[in-house]
Amino acid sequence: MILADKIIKLRKMNGWSQEELAEKMDVSRQAVSKWESAQSAPDLEKILQLSYLFGVSTDYLLKDELEKEEFTESAPESDMKKITVEEANTYLEQRKRASWLIAAATFLCILSPVTLIILGAASELMSIGLSETAAGAVGLGVLFVFVLCAVPIYIYCGFKNEPFAFLDKNIPFELAYGVRGLVTERQKAFRNTYIIWNIIATCLCILSPLPLILSGFSENEMLSVIMLALTLFTVGLGVSAFIIVGVRNASMQKLLREGEYSEKEKTKSVLRDAVGLVYWALLTAIYLAWSFLTEDWNITWIVFAIGGILSPAVNTLCDYLSDKRKK
Repeated sequence: MILADKIIKLRKMNGWSQEELAEKMDVSRQAVSKWESAQSAPDLEKILQLSYLFGVSTDYLLKDELEKEEFTESAPESDMKKITVEEANTYLEQRKRASWLIAAATFLCILSPVTLIILGAASELMSIGLSETAAGAVGLGVLFVFVLCAVPIYIYCGFKNEPFAFLDKNIPFELAYGVRGLVTERQKAFRNTYIIWNIIATCLCILSPLPLILSGFSENEMLSVIMLALTLFTVGLGVSAFIIVGVRNASMQKLLREGEYSEKEKTKSVLRDAVGLVYWALLTAIYLAWSFLTEDWNITWIVFAIGGILSPAVNTLCDYLSDKRKK
Protein backbone atom coordinates (compact mmCIF):
# COMPACT_ATOMS: atom_id res chain seq x y z
CA MET A 1 0.00 0.00 0.00
CA ILE A 2 1.49 3.32 -1.04
CA LEU A 3 1.69 6.42 1.15
CA ALA A 4 -1.25 8.10 -0.61
CA ASP A 5 -3.59 5.22 0.23
CA LYS A 6 -2.35 5.10 3.82
CA ILE A 7 -3.08 8.81 4.31
CA ILE A 8 -6.62 8.31 2.95
CA LYS A 9 -7.17 5.27 5.17
CA LEU A 10 -5.88 6.93 8.33
CA ARG A 11 -7.76 10.15 7.65
CA LYS A 12 -11.04 8.30 7.26
CA MET A 13 -10.35 6.18 10.36
CA ASN A 14 -10.19 9.44 12.33
CA GLY A 15 -13.34 10.78 10.66
CA TRP A 16 -11.60 13.83 9.20
CA SER A 17 -12.30 15.57 5.91
CA GLN A 18 -9.46 16.75 3.71
CA GLU A 19 -10.11 20.29 4.98
CA GLU A 20 -9.85 19.19 8.60
CA LEU A 21 -6.62 17.28 7.99
CA ALA A 22 -5.23 20.29 6.12
CA GLU A 23 -5.99 22.53 9.11
CA LYS A 24 -4.26 20.15 11.52
CA MET A 25 -1.22 19.95 9.22
CA ASP A 26 -1.20 23.69 8.54
CA VAL A 27 -1.34 23.16 4.78
CA SER A 28 -3.94 23.82 2.08
CA ARG A 29 -6.68 21.36 1.19
CA GLN A 30 -5.13 21.14 -2.27
CA ALA A 31 -1.87 19.91 -0.73
CA VAL A 32 -3.71 17.09 1.07
CA SER A 33 -5.58 16.26 -2.14
CA LYS A 34 -2.28 15.95 -4.02
CA TRP A 35 -0.83 13.69 -1.32
CA GLU A 36 -3.86 11.40 -1.51
CA SER A 37 -3.82 11.28 -5.31
CA ALA A 38 -0.04 10.63 -5.31
CA GLN A 39 0.60 13.78 -7.34
CA SER A 40 3.06 14.89 -4.70
CA ALA A 41 4.51 13.56 -1.44
CA PRO A 42 4.83 15.32 1.91
CA ASP A 43 8.35 16.32 2.91
CA LEU A 44 10.15 14.71 5.85
CA GLU A 45 8.86 17.26 8.34
CA LYS A 46 5.27 16.60 7.26
CA ILE A 47 5.83 12.84 7.39
CA LEU A 48 6.89 13.19 11.02
CA GLN A 49 3.87 15.39 11.69
CA LEU A 50 1.55 12.83 10.04
CA SER A 51 3.12 10.08 12.11
CA TYR A 52 2.51 12.02 15.32
CA LEU A 53 -1.00 13.05 14.29
CA PHE A 54 -2.19 9.56 13.30
CA GLY A 55 -0.22 7.82 16.04
CA VAL A 56 1.57 5.47 13.62
CA SER A 57 5.24 4.79 12.95
CA THR A 58 7.12 6.55 10.18
CA ASP A 59 8.14 3.10 8.90
CA TYR A 60 4.48 2.26 8.28
CA LEU A 61 4.00 5.48 6.33
CA LEU A 62 7.16 5.20 4.23
CA LYS A 63 7.41 1.44 3.54
CA ASP A 64 4.93 0.28 0.91
CA GLU A 65 5.33 -3.35 1.93
CA LEU A 66 3.87 -2.65 5.39
CA GLU A 67 0.13 -3.13 5.02
CA LYS A 68 -0.87 -3.35 8.70
CA GLU A 69 -0.88 -0.17 10.74
CA GLU A 70 1.98 0.08 13.21
CA PHE A 71 0.54 2.23 15.96
CA THR A 72 2.88 3.97 18.33
CA GLU A 73 2.01 5.12 21.80
CA SER A 74 -1.12 7.20 21.61
CA ALA A 75 -0.40 10.71 20.60
CA PRO A 76 -1.00 13.19 23.39
CA GLU A 77 -4.49 14.62 23.43
CA SER A 78 -4.65 18.06 21.94
CA ASP A 79 -5.14 20.77 24.52
CA MET A 80 -7.06 22.79 21.98
CA LYS A 81 -10.73 23.45 22.57
CA LYS A 82 -12.83 21.10 20.42
CA ILE A 83 -16.26 22.32 19.33
CA THR A 84 -18.85 19.57 19.05
CA VAL A 85 -21.91 19.55 16.80
CA GLU A 86 -24.13 20.34 19.77
CA GLU A 87 -21.96 23.28 20.82
CA ALA A 88 -21.88 24.60 17.26
CA ASN A 89 -25.67 24.44 17.02
CA THR A 90 -26.02 26.18 20.39
CA TYR A 91 -23.62 28.94 19.34
CA LEU A 92 -25.30 29.55 15.98
CA GLU A 93 -28.78 29.70 17.53
CA GLN A 94 -27.57 31.98 20.31
CA ARG A 95 -26.00 34.38 17.79
CA LYS A 96 -29.16 34.30 15.68
CA ARG A 97 -31.19 35.55 18.66
CA ALA A 98 -28.46 38.00 19.62
CA SER A 99 -28.46 39.52 16.12
CA TRP A 100 -32.03 40.76 16.60
CA LEU A 101 -31.34 42.01 20.12
CA ILE A 102 -28.17 43.87 19.11
CA ALA A 103 -29.99 45.37 16.11
CA ALA A 104 -32.83 46.55 18.36
CA ALA A 105 -30.40 48.10 20.86
CA THR A 106 -28.52 49.89 18.06
CA PHE A 107 -31.81 51.13 16.60
CA LEU A 108 -32.72 52.61 20.00
CA CYS A 109 -29.35 54.37 20.23
CA ILE A 110 -29.73 55.89 16.75
CA LEU A 111 -33.27 57.08 17.52
CA SER A 112 -32.43 58.35 21.02
CA PRO A 113 -31.76 62.01 20.01
CA VAL A 114 -34.89 62.32 17.82
CA THR A 115 -37.18 63.51 20.62
CA LEU A 116 -34.59 66.05 21.76
CA ILE A 117 -34.19 67.40 18.22
CA ILE A 118 -37.93 67.65 17.52
CA LEU A 119 -38.94 69.12 20.90
CA GLY A 120 -36.02 71.58 20.82
CA ALA A 121 -37.04 72.87 17.40
CA ALA A 122 -40.77 72.85 18.23
CA SER A 123 -40.29 74.89 21.41
CA GLU A 124 -38.35 77.49 19.44
CA LEU A 125 -40.44 77.59 16.25
CA MET A 126 -43.93 76.72 17.50
CA SER A 127 -46.12 77.19 20.54
CA ILE A 128 -46.23 73.79 22.24
CA GLY A 129 -46.57 74.91 25.84
CA LEU A 130 -42.98 74.01 26.72
CA SER A 131 -40.05 76.35 27.21
CA GLU A 132 -36.77 75.55 25.48
CA THR A 133 -35.33 74.44 28.82
CA ALA A 134 -38.27 72.13 29.54
CA ALA A 135 -38.22 70.75 26.00
CA GLY A 136 -34.50 70.07 26.32
CA ALA A 137 -35.03 68.34 29.67
CA VAL A 138 -37.78 66.10 28.25
CA GLY A 139 -35.71 65.34 25.16
CA LEU A 140 -32.65 64.43 27.23
CA GLY A 141 -34.82 62.29 29.48
CA VAL A 142 -36.10 60.30 26.51
CA LEU A 143 -32.56 60.02 25.13
CA PHE A 144 -31.29 58.54 28.40
CA VAL A 145 -34.25 56.16 28.63
CA PHE A 146 -33.51 54.84 25.12
CA VAL A 147 -29.82 54.40 25.94
CA LEU A 148 -30.71 52.87 29.30
CA CYS A 149 -32.81 50.27 27.47
CA ALA A 150 -30.07 49.59 24.91
CA VAL A 151 -27.09 49.14 27.24
CA PRO A 152 -28.51 46.18 29.21
CA ILE A 153 -29.25 44.44 25.91
CA TYR A 154 -25.60 44.77 24.86
CA ILE A 155 -24.47 43.51 28.27
CA TYR A 156 -26.91 40.57 28.15
CA CYS A 157 -25.70 39.55 24.68
CA GLY A 158 -22.11 39.80 25.87
CA PHE A 159 -22.74 37.49 28.84
CA LYS A 160 -24.62 34.98 26.66
CA ASN A 161 -21.67 34.89 24.26
CA GLU A 162 -19.10 34.47 27.04
CA PRO A 163 -18.76 30.64 26.69
CA PHE A 164 -17.73 31.22 23.06
CA ALA A 165 -15.62 34.33 23.63
CA PHE A 166 -12.50 32.38 22.60
CA LEU A 167 -13.77 32.51 18.99
CA ASP A 168 -13.19 36.27 18.97
CA LYS A 169 -9.64 35.89 20.25
CA ASN A 170 -6.51 34.30 18.85
CA ILE A 171 -7.13 31.12 20.82
CA PRO A 172 -6.69 27.95 18.71
CA PHE A 173 -9.61 25.53 18.49
CA GLU A 174 -10.66 22.60 16.37
CA LEU A 175 -13.96 21.30 15.08
CA ALA A 176 -15.27 17.85 15.90
CA TYR A 177 -16.20 15.58 13.06
CA GLY A 178 -19.30 16.79 11.20
CA VAL A 179 -19.19 20.38 12.46
CA ARG A 180 -17.56 21.83 9.36
CA GLY A 181 -20.11 20.17 7.09
CA LEU A 182 -22.99 21.36 9.28
CA VAL A 183 -21.82 24.97 9.35
CA THR A 184 -20.99 24.98 5.64
CA GLU A 185 -24.51 23.80 4.78
CA ARG A 186 -26.03 26.48 6.99
CA GLN A 187 -23.82 29.08 5.38
CA LYS A 188 -24.94 28.05 1.90
CA ALA A 189 -28.61 28.10 2.91
CA PHE A 190 -28.18 31.57 4.45
CA ARG A 191 -26.28 33.04 1.49
CA ASN A 192 -29.27 34.39 -0.47
CA THR A 193 -30.83 35.92 2.65
CA TYR A 194 -27.50 37.56 3.47
CA ILE A 195 -27.21 39.09 -0.01
CA ILE A 196 -30.82 40.34 -0.15
CA TRP A 197 -30.72 41.93 3.32
CA ASN A 198 -27.41 43.62 2.55
CA ILE A 199 -28.86 45.08 -0.66
CA ILE A 200 -31.91 46.39 1.24
CA ALA A 201 -29.72 47.81 4.03
CA THR A 202 -27.41 49.53 1.54
CA CYS A 203 -30.37 51.08 -0.32
CA LEU A 204 -31.85 52.36 2.95
CA CYS A 205 -28.57 53.99 3.96
CA ILE A 206 -28.09 55.56 0.53
CA LEU A 207 -31.68 56.89 0.45
CA SER A 208 -31.68 58.05 4.08
CA PRO A 209 -30.51 61.67 3.35
CA LEU A 210 -33.20 62.10 0.67
CA PRO A 211 -35.91 63.50 3.03
CA LEU A 212 -33.39 65.97 4.43
CA ILE A 213 -32.31 67.03 0.93
CA LEU A 214 -35.90 67.50 -0.20
CA SER A 215 -36.72 69.56 2.87
CA GLY A 216 -33.98 71.97 1.78
CA PHE A 217 -36.30 73.20 -0.96
CA SER A 218 -38.80 74.31 1.68
CA GLU A 219 -38.46 77.33 3.94
CA ASN A 220 -40.29 75.51 6.71
CA GLU A 221 -37.64 74.93 9.39
CA MET A 222 -39.85 72.57 11.36
CA LEU A 223 -40.27 70.40 8.29
CA SER A 224 -36.47 70.18 8.00
CA VAL A 225 -36.25 68.97 11.60
CA ILE A 226 -38.91 66.32 10.99
CA MET A 227 -37.09 65.20 7.85
CA LEU A 228 -33.88 64.93 9.88
CA ALA A 229 -35.72 62.63 12.29
CA LEU A 230 -36.97 60.58 9.33
CA THR A 231 -33.39 60.37 8.05
CA LEU A 232 -32.21 58.99 11.40
CA PHE A 233 -35.10 56.51 11.41
CA THR A 234 -34.15 55.26 7.92
CA VAL A 235 -30.48 55.02 8.86
CA GLY A 236 -31.49 53.03 11.95
CA LEU A 237 -33.43 50.55 9.82
CA GLY A 238 -30.50 50.15 7.42
CA VAL A 239 -27.93 49.68 10.17
CA SER A 240 -30.20 47.20 11.96
CA ALA A 241 -30.56 45.14 8.79
CA PHE A 242 -26.76 45.06 8.40
CA ILE A 243 -26.40 43.89 12.00
CA ILE A 244 -29.04 41.14 11.82
CA VAL A 245 -27.43 39.35 8.88
CA GLY A 246 -23.89 40.43 9.73
CA VAL A 247 -23.85 38.87 13.20
CA ARG A 248 -25.24 35.57 11.86
CA ASN A 249 -22.79 35.44 8.97
CA ALA A 250 -19.89 36.31 11.28
CA SER A 251 -20.82 33.45 13.64
CA MET A 252 -20.46 30.94 10.79
CA GLN A 253 -17.24 32.51 9.53
CA LYS A 254 -15.76 32.35 13.03
CA LEU A 255 -16.41 28.62 13.29
CA LEU A 256 -15.02 27.96 9.80
CA ARG A 257 -12.20 30.49 10.25
CA GLU A 258 -13.05 32.06 6.93
CA GLY A 259 -13.23 35.63 5.62
CA GLU A 260 -12.12 38.24 8.11
CA TYR A 261 -11.79 35.52 10.78
CA SER A 262 -9.13 33.54 8.92
CA GLU A 263 -5.67 33.58 10.45
CA LYS A 264 -4.47 36.04 7.78
CA GLU A 265 -7.36 38.44 8.28
CA LYS A 266 -7.14 38.24 12.09
CA THR A 267 -3.66 39.74 11.88
CA LYS A 268 -5.00 42.57 9.76
CA SER A 269 -7.95 43.17 12.08
CA VAL A 270 -5.63 43.94 15.01
CA LEU A 271 -4.33 47.01 13.16
CA ARG A 272 -7.82 47.86 11.86
CA ASP A 273 -9.29 47.77 15.36
CA ALA A 274 -6.56 49.95 16.82
CA VAL A 275 -6.77 52.55 14.05
CA GLY A 276 -10.58 52.37 14.09
CA LEU A 277 -10.67 53.16 17.81
CA VAL A 278 -8.50 56.25 17.33
CA TYR A 279 -10.38 57.24 14.15
CA TRP A 280 -13.86 57.23 15.68
CA ALA A 281 -12.64 58.79 18.93
CA LEU A 282 -11.17 61.64 16.87
CA LEU A 283 -14.41 62.07 14.91
CA THR A 284 -16.40 62.18 18.15
CA ALA A 285 -14.05 64.83 19.55
CA ILE A 286 -14.43 66.91 16.38
CA TYR A 287 -18.22 66.52 16.49
CA LEU A 288 -18.50 67.59 20.13
CA ALA A 289 -16.06 70.48 19.77
CA TRP A 290 -17.78 71.79 16.66
CA SER A 291 -21.25 71.37 18.16
CA PHE A 292 -20.53 73.10 21.47
CA LEU A 293 -18.59 75.95 19.83
CA THR A 294 -21.16 76.70 17.13
CA GLU A 295 -24.34 75.17 18.64
CA ASP A 296 -25.23 74.02 15.13
CA TRP A 297 -26.34 70.59 16.28
CA ASN A 298 -28.55 70.19 13.21
CA ILE A 299 -25.47 70.36 10.97
CA THR A 300 -22.57 68.92 12.95
CA TRP A 301 -23.91 65.35 12.74
CA ILE A 302 -22.56 65.32 9.18
CA VAL A 303 -19.14 64.58 10.74
CA PHE A 304 -20.26 60.99 11.31
CA ALA A 305 -21.77 60.71 7.82
CA ILE A 306 -18.46 61.76 6.26
CA GLY A 307 -16.58 59.53 8.70
CA GLY A 308 -18.69 56.54 7.65
CA ILE A 309 -17.99 57.22 3.98
CA LEU A 310 -14.23 57.46 4.59
CA SER A 311 -14.13 54.45 6.94
CA PRO A 312 -13.69 51.81 4.15
CA ALA A 313 -10.75 53.80 2.79
CA VAL A 314 -9.14 53.83 6.24
CA ASN A 315 -9.62 50.04 6.53
CA THR A 316 -8.10 49.52 3.08
CA LEU A 317 -5.07 51.60 4.06
CA CYS A 318 -4.69 49.53 7.25
CA ASP A 319 -4.77 46.29 5.22
CA TYR A 320 -2.15 47.67 2.83
CA LEU A 321 0.16 48.65 5.68
CA SER A 322 -0.36 45.26 7.35
CA ASP A 323 0.56 43.38 4.15
CA LYS A 324 3.55 45.65 3.56
CA ARG A 325 4.83 45.06 7.10
CA LYS A 326 4.69 41.29 6.58
CA LYS A 327 6.78 41.58 3.43
